[in-house]
Amino acid sequence: MKKDYLKLNNMNIPIFSLNTVVVGSGAAGFNAADSLYQLGQKDIAIVTEGIKLGTSRNTGSDKQTYYKLSLSGNVGDSVYELAETLFDGGAKHGDLALIEAALSTQCFYKLVDLGVPFPTNQFGEFVGYKTDHDPRLRATSAGPLTSKYMVEKLERAVKLKDIMIFDKHHVIGIITDVEHKEKKAVGLITFNKDKINSEGYGLTCFNCTNIIFAAGGPAGMYEASVYPRSQTGSIGIAFDAGVKGVNLTESQFGIASTKFRWNLSGSYQQVIPRYLSTSVDGKDEREFLFDSLTPQQVFNAVFLKGYQWPFDIKKVNDIGSSIIDILVYQETYLKGRKVFMDFRQNPSQFDFGLLNEETYTYLKRCNALLETPIKRLRAMNEPAYELYKLHEIDLETELLEINVCNQHSNGGLVGDINWESNVKHFFPVGEVNGSHGIYRPGGSALNSTQVGSNRASLHIKFNYNEYPMDVDKFKTVSLRLLNQKYEWCSFLLNDKNKTNKVKLTEALKNLKSRMSKYGAFIRDEKLVKQTIFECKNDLKDWYKKVYITSKSDLVIAFQYYDLLITQLTYLSAIDEYINKNGCSRGSALIRTDQGNLPLPNLNEVFRFVINENQYLDQVCEVEYKNLDCEFEWIKVRPIPHENNWFENVWKSYRERMSKDEKSDFND
Repeated sequence: MKKDYLKLNNMNIPIFSLNTVVVGSGAAGFNAADSLYQLGQKDIAIVTEGIKLGTSRNTGSDKQTYYKLSLSGNVGDSVYELAETLFDGGAKHGDLALIEAALSTQCFYKLVDLGVPFPTNQFGEFVGYKTDHDPRLRATSAGPLTSKYMVEKLERAVKLKDIMIFDKHHVIGIITDVEHKEKKAVGLITFNKDKINSEGYGLTCFNCTNIIFAAGGPAGMYEASVYPRSQTGSIGIAFDAGVKGVNLTESQFGIASTKFRWNLSGSYQQVIPRYLSTSVDGKDEREFLFDSLTPQQVFNAVFLKGYQWPFDIKKVNDIGSSIIDILVYQETYLKGRKVFMDFRQNPSQFDFGLLNEETYTYLKRCNALLETPIKRLRAMNEPAYELYKLHEIDLETELLEINVCNQHSNGGLVGDINWESNVKHFFPVGEVNGSHGIYRPGGSALNSTQVGSNRASLHIKFNYNEYPMDVDKFKTVSLRLLNQKYEWCSFLLNDKNKTNKVKLTEALKNLKSRMSKYGAFIRDEKLVKQTIFECKNDLKDWYKKVYITSKSDLVIAFQYYDLLITQLTYLSAIDEYINKNGCSRGSALIRTDQGNLPLPNLNEVFRFVINENQYLDQVCEVEYKNLDCEFEWIKVRPIPHENNWFENVWKSYRERMSKDEKSDFND
């Protein structure tokens, strides 16, 4: 790594030149850096907004799942069968499914070797359980904090290697260049937050051959969100740089607590807590589920939320578990009330005799046929109770405020079989890579963080090992974008005219609110189009429409810019899908005049038709271009059927290695 300076308005802007910059310090980012180093590419660094801030470190559920090939028992499984499960979720490329299946055990055992405490039986088998959309018993867990353990162990591995970490650096721009008619990424612009109050606003450049982009999902885009408050996401600057998005219509939503953001899946639902709503001032308490459902329907639908936690349009009709999400949305966004789960006492008319056989048998086998939800929870899963206690919420004594929250983006940025985007040398890995399709087994996202970062590292090692561009050329290439960022900073700070401007915090609040109302799991074509119009208006000359009060607000201002691009691109993709088809699928209900209401007393916004098969064999790619988006529908690539004759595969493998690596085989 070399350090130089670029002159900008008589200020010295630091430039760090190196082979690869990894953006992000979650499970994907740390694994990318660790993998590159182990492969021999040591001219690398991690750039992160905050080493302790990411989703991997700060989120989970009652029993956070890691999904991989079955590793116990006498029930058959295979790489190809696992690939089929991933592929059959719809709108997913088969070659990516095969890679995620093939590398699942290698990546899993690496985590085991690093010390992540995945449980085994006395014979060393990693015993599994069935998760959602899983025909086998492939899931495992290290408890509520599985991803946190992953991050901590991977971070320790990185720090033992003395890999450089640029902490408190917020990425605000991706520098690109055109070579042989192909756009490629050549660097980054960041705010060094420790120097944001300096004359140059802490602007810093990275001149690099490769960028591994592990920035996470669009966490800051929704008001109702289970992402940690510390994470906002940076996918918008990738769109701004020309990186294509894919499957942006496909996100996941589920019931979560809002004071302490946490997924309320698994045992939190299976103990059948009481659901209630109040007016905004905490009065007029009502068990609103009984307005629409019988007691028996309430008890069994709530229990099934544990198995079927994310909102799923297929589980709405016939009093399926996702009817709970719809009734919660109706209370919060249509009636303006607050909704809570109460573990202190049973729902009205609760009786174990009203439970169906599946529900009753499950609770009995867990030794949880106890008097109250909190007693059942503590008997089934004491860590799930202790987790809230650790965050100063005692479920023994207080209500838990909830909402249907954005939880995961199954779509994201385009990547090929090496997780390289359409912009060369730019590798989106982890949640920011849109590889998941419509339906994915629970826990497959954690596997994808490790597989994608592994593949990107391998490709860089064997194909993009060269030094970055000459620093003088880099200065020329980066100057236009750097100037733009500097001028926006100066305008935001120096224009004192607040007439017709909105305070930045209010602008952000409005952005988040409209996304949760109109771009989350309930979608109406007219309201989506209206929100796109508002978003375009906010984005045009955005820095002239908001005001800030200090240099420290610059980071939030650029987050707002990023989120505006993100919101516009996601909503435009939603609008494209509605115009093409208009039917509900996955974790989204799309209002349709010709549809049916799942219950007679529901608002008309819940009228829908399910799309069972249309467009499952296609992905929608989107490219953001100056306030507009262009779309291309592409047939999914099938799962490859390889002729795996060992001698041929071995020969091909040796030929793919670099000349330096070939010598290893001759020793």
